Amino acid sequence: MHVCVLGAGIVGLATAWQLQREGHQVTVIDRAAPGAGASGGNGAQLSYSYVQPLADPSIWTQLPKLLLSPSSPLKLRPQLDPLQWRWGMEFLAACNARTSRDTTEKLLVLAASSRAGFEAMRADIAPDCDFSATGKLVLYASSASLEGARAQLELQRALGSEQRLVTPGECIAIEPALSSYRGQMAGAVYTPSECAADCLKVCAELMRALSARGVRFMLGADIHGFARSENRIAAVRTSEGDVQADAFVMALGSASHKLGRVLGAYLPVYPLKGYSITVEVDPAPGAAPSVSVTDSARKVVFARIGSRLRVAGMAELVGHDASIPAARIETLAAATRAVFPNASRLEELSPWTGMRPATPKGLPIIGRLESAPSNMLFNTGHGALGFTLAFGSALKIAQALQA
Repeated sequence: MHVCVLGAGIVGLATAWQLQREGHQVTVIDRAAPGAGASGGNGAQLSYSYVQPLADPSIWTQLPKLLLSPSSPLKLRPQLDPLQWRWGMEFLAACNARTSRDTTEKLLVLAASSRAGFEAMRADIAPDCDFSATGKLVLYASSASLEGARAQLELQRALGSEQRLVTPGECIAIEPALSSYRGQMAGAVYTPSECAADCLKVCAELMRALSARGVRFMLGADIHGFARSENRIAAVRTSEGDVQADAFVMALGSASHKLGRVLGAYLPVYPLKGYSITVEVDPAPGAAPSVSVTDSARKVVFARIGSRLRVAGMAELVGHDASIPAARIETLAAATRAVFPNASRLEELSPWTGMRPATPKGLPIIGRLESAPSNMLFNTGHGALGFTLAFGSALKIAQALQA
């Protein structure tokens, strides 16, 4: 079968790898280079066992501070955009314990499949991507917030995750670079099995391997629409001409909503704008972390990728504004100085922003939709977990093609 994958981010490329592996002819179309969108500068964490969705009951008590504080990691700028308002209302409706538990369970199942898929890909193409498997600490600043994390930990542990609460002293034993931050920690959730890697490097390595195996890449091609034949797509119309295929997979991240509407499908996917910096680290022992760290109070993640430290965070509902305000980058630099004061001189920050494609509940949209043509499959809406869930999602797409 000839399958055309729309999108060359990590989700689209993982899909192309899985489909090619199963013997399909594959074409990948994107207007930019592989990983140039939300994949390129993401948080670099492969969070297979800690998948708490953003839509959580705790949002209700945090909402005034999150929306009104100038330093809030969550920012909302109302637009004249019906999707933003509809998405926001559906998100708030999902902020309840039952929905959060159901979402967590489904994400953990998908993440477990994705871990296996990622490891199969590594064994297959041996990508140079600064991979590490050193675990993750999620830090909590107060006893109350740490206790609040216990319920999510117990839920995830009951579903198979290996996690435990650790004291500040245990945090430092696990990650010595946190020693100067002892007084700011009430404790942490430790997940020893978590991993990290440079997603942009993974994307580049996937393209290299897939190109060598005959996958066709059409980069720099804008997608203008579709040629339809009854309830099927005959071809995708691009700036480089029409591309015919037996089936199509839409993996266009936050751009999926617009093209979905062209097909008559409602995709509740809205961009959650995030930022990152990437800095060279001091190689001295104990200066920079080797374990991935999430500061829950700041909503900032730290991930070691080779000789660099990726620092990422924040979620803004501001439409498709791709500007990078200096204040947001300084927030990430300040977080680095506070948590890991000896990690880096912060001379070159390499600022980045990306539009993480989020659904209100936090569950990606994978497979066919009744309202869309029968040979169009969707693989979008992974939010901040695109890197984590990409290979599990790709397997589900391959299975759906056979159905």
